[in-house]
Amino acid sequence: MGGGLVSEFSGQRITVAGLGVSGRSAARALAGLGARVTVVDGGDGERQRAAAAELERAGITVRLGDGATLPENTGLVVTSPGWRPDSALFAAAAAAGVEVVGDVEIAWRLRGPGAPPWLAVTGTNGKTTTVQMLAAILRAAGLRTAAVGNIGTPIIDVVRSPEPYDVLAVELSSYQLHWAPSVRPHSAAVLNLAPDHLDWHGTMAAYAADKGRIYEGNTVACVYNAADPATEDLVRAADVTEGCRAIGFTLGTPGPSQLGVVDGILVDRAFVPQRHRQAQELAEITDVTPAAPHNIANALAAGALARAFGVEPKAVREGLRAFTPDAHRIAHVADVAGVAYVNDSKATNTHAAQASLAAYPSIVWIAGGLAKGATFDELVTAAAGRLRGAVLIGADRQLIADALARHAPDVPVVSLDRTDTGAMAAAVREATALARTGDTVLMAPACASMDMFTNYNERGEAFATAVAALTD
Repeated sequence: MGGGLVSEFSGQRITVAGLGVSGRSAARALAGLGARVTVVDGGDGERQRAAAAELERAGITVRLGDGATLPENTGLVVTSPGWRPDSALFAAAAAAGVEVVGDVEIAWRLRGPGAPPWLAVTGTNGKTTTVQMLAAILRAAGLRTAAVGNIGTPIIDVVRSPEPYDVLAVELSSYQLHWAPSVRPHSAAVLNLAPDHLDWHGTMAAYAADKGRIYEGNTVACVYNAADPATEDLVRAADVTEGCRAIGFTLGTPGPSQLGVVDGILVDRAFVPQRHRQAQELAEITDVTPAAPHNIANALAAGALARAFGVEPKAVREGLRAFTPDAHRIAHVADVAGVAYVNDSKATNTHAAQASLAAYPSIVWIAGGLAKGATFDELVTAAAGRLRGAVLIGADRQLIADALARHAPDVPVVSLDRTDTGAMAAAVREATALARTGDTVLMAPACASMDMFTNYNERGEAFATAVAALTD
């Protein structure tokens, strides 16, 4: 794919910012199209040197230890998603009149004739799960697809693959959308909006605006969350193709042009012939794993995008039944002495944690880590009536403790002042002591993990190991 566009990049001097997975993918693809590529990265450690050696063997220039200086005669900068807009490299590019785009934008420009349409998903939380559900539904419909973007295989690699695809399920982060001005999906969804990554975007308005880019140029459906008016506001602000429809999803009874839930059944009142009078059954709540409220919302969004692409109802049910969520996402670990233990280490912000806490009636909550500037009053207020107790860990645990003292003063709180490898085991033991039969010990940290763990995966594995030790 993209063979007809080689001339756009051939001979051009392109600087790629970052040696991560997407940066290396972009560098290889552009070099393969005849561009003269230089990769810059501020790091100069063992990982960067190994990646640099790999690219240099392919004839790509790599400059380590300096990610701020624009290489001479650069005609285009391609950035990895995590590089902040106020980076010195981009300031230098702006001063030189050089365009800065991301790898998703390059993938879009590389599409050739007959390229598969994109069904795109963004939101503060639930993106990966929804895109994986969507891909499962599309496969159940007999379509050749892949879950790409901010998940799995770099999207440039898929776009350039000789393997033909019918449609792509594309996860897009706010970072990626910021640097992708030309992307125009077939249909797209914004699942929810809550404060996140504000250190990168600067303001909530800027964060929301970048999320809203996903609706630009949609041709069939802009899918929004009826419970989150900010997502519908983004639809209203979008410049879409004539005839594109606004399609809502709700956990309640749907109105016309919505998908929703009636008596435990996921139904479609958007893509049916007489939507003002009829609804089409798509699946049952029990077809969704786990059947937590926020995950039902994910399933409705995935179903809406699939239906926008013409997928039959039967495939929605089959795809949802076939879907298995990734680890560390509201995953049931074990039942021990009448207490359920659930790992939602992926709940790295307050919005995700609130959705997780809403799924269980009586909870001993394990929380804490790096707050990333978040506040916890709203979260604790919403969850207070469900909390049996709380066990707090990590660098910013006192912020959560203070919110609990203000809004849930009767909830017992254990604060663990330790960051060693046994801290999670100690937290699980303390939570077990607070729990009663029928309770759920839920690790939904509402914080990032890097103060104590390499990533949320390692944190989740530590929790699962600690739970397993209870029965040893």
